[in-house]
Amino acid sequence: MDPKKKVLLALDVGTQSVRALAFSTKGELIDYSRTEYHPAYISDQPGWAEQAPEFYWQALSHSCRDLWDKGNVPPESVISLALTTQRATVVNLDKEGKPLRPAILWLDQRKAEIVPKLSLLWRSIFSLSGLKNIIDYFQAEAEINWIKENQPDVWDKTEHYLLLTGYIHYKLTNLFKDSVACQVGYVPFNFKKQCWEKKGNWKWEALHVKPGTLPELVSPGDQLGIVSDTASTLTGIPVGTPVIAAASDKACEVIGAGCLEKHQACIGYGTTATININSDKYFEPVTLVPAYPSAKPKSFNTEVQIYRGFWMVTWFKDQFAQKEQGLAKKKNIPAELILEQAAVKVPPGSLGLTLQPYWTPGIRFPGLEAKGSIIGFGADHKKEHMFRAILEGLAFGLREGREKIENKSKTPIKQLFVCGGGAKSDLVMQITADVFGIPAMRPSVTETSGLGAAILASVGSGIYPDVDTAVKNMTRTSDIFEPNPETVIIYNALYSNVYRKIYPKLKPLFQSIQRITGYPKILSNK
Repeated sequence: MDPKKKVLLALDVGTQSVRALAFSTKGELIDYSRTEYHPAYISDQPGWAEQAPEFYWQALSHSCRDLWDKGNVPPESVISLALTTQRATVVNLDKEGKPLRPAILWLDQRKAEIVPKLSLLWRSIFSLSGLKNIIDYFQAEAEINWIKENQPDVWDKTEHYLLLTGYIHYKLTNLFKDSVACQVGYVPFNFKKQCWEKKGNWKWEALHVKPGTLPELVSPGDQLGIVSDTASTLTGIPVGTPVIAAASDKACEVIGAGCLEKHQACIGYGTTATININSDKYFEPVTLVPAYPSAKPKSFNTEVQIYRGFWMVTWFKDQFAQKEQGLAKKKNIPAELILEQAAVKVPPGSLGLTLQPYWTPGIRFPGLEAKGSIIGFGADHKKEHMFRAILEGLAFGLREGREKIENKSKTPIKQLFVCGGGAKSDLVMQITADVFGIPAMRPSVTETSGLGAAILASVGSGIYPDVDTAVKNMTRTSDIFEPNPETVIIYNALYSNVYRKIYPKLKPLFQSIQRITGYPKILSNK
């Protein structure tokens, strides 16, 4: 086959949509098809987020068929495919491989009340080490524990307990296999050794996961299986097409942005905001928050996240920007663009408004009691000041994450690759460069997670010998935003003298609020 006609198919199953993306072996996006979910998820009760597993598979199949129908990418040109999905979404299958209940999404907020009792040895270890609250949180958050407590019939019939990637891989290949680099969730996975935990590890006691229900793990870049007859009929992908193990969406995003060097960091302005580096060594930038598997084999992503990241923009738009949304509809442009046009006129520092973006707390960073806050309101503040303060607050939070990573890695971060929805905004890019005081680069391909999957497909196909070579040949930068020295001075002062002091000073008040109101929920002793 003519090398120019070789196509790498990336399948990206996100939270809001699924995309079938056709890349050249040079990393060029040839064509794609996007299928939005309607609805993105179902919430039968407050805080719940579920979706039928078949819904994702049907949407993916539709995107593939639509891609072929466009006529720019013949199915027979696909030499291999790789899959990336949202993290920590779980699926229960019976012995025949049929779903037993809707998938529970990563943003679901339900908690188990009755969880497995740990042995005296482990309880003593965690109590003496001050980790009991962390383990309680882990057990309460684990979806399988909630299922065992509330739907014991589902738990009894569960023969395969998979993350969403594992389910889609099964639908593609008829094999219960998944990538090592997709194992981000409440499962008994050893993040340091990148394998299932051995028998006797505390995670097996903490989780109602039955041995034998987990998939076989495959290293990223290795062949996981081939497209089955049934999958081919539904998707149009040729029978026998190699399916290459990829990684989770965030891990794929890092390599898709071209971020592999120790001095480089990848910022993801998605629903969750993250700062990531790729590391050959395992270390935890936040103690007891693991480094996740990298898309590069035997490597790690040392990630610090703000759970409610660019979601903050959506939240602000829905709550305070009805006028802008109406105007945007008339002009057929995004409401965010109107908000940004106003915010760009606001001086750095938003006339003294400083925001702490913890609308949802973390387990270790910043802490279970944390809440969001905005300080510095005055009579001159308008909607655009608050909007800019959100963007600045997110950047401040990620800068704090950068410092945690640098303290552990002992390597200064000198370059930023910025991805996700926020990377489309010049204002966001410039604020990021100014807050960090280093260049912020926008990748040439906006579908960085998909490109990361295509990179692994290229390695699995033998196009490139390894991930490093593939990244060098398949990623490029479109724009570079240099920091403005005058603005850097302002942001440095605000970050050091204001932002970094907000949480320590407010923490006692947050704890009091939690005790008085019970929100966020205080986990009881198990």
